[in-house]
Amino acid sequence: MKKGIHPKYEEAEVICGCGNRWKTRSTKKKIAIEVCSKCHPFFSGQEKYIDTTGRVERFKRRYGWEESSLKDKGEKKEEKKGAKGKEKK
Repeated sequence: MKKGIHPKYEEAEVICGCGNRWKTRSTKKKIAIEVCSKCHPFFSGQEKYIDTTGRVERFKRRYGWEESSLKDKGEKKEEKKGAKGKEKK
């Protein structure tokens, strides 16, 4: 190996989002991760439910799609279909 062209390979600390820490070797001194073998459901055997409630409601609010407006649109479509059917006869 040529000297001076490779990064230093030194001891590093890995820190998980759950608070678990361990030492390893890397070219970086600190490594931050979100999921480790202590907190991942596959390894721990515990299921974690991610809070995804409210995403649909937030989407509807953001784009102005409320329950009442969606029902109104459905009624308008039915009226248009009924009107078109009457014209054809």
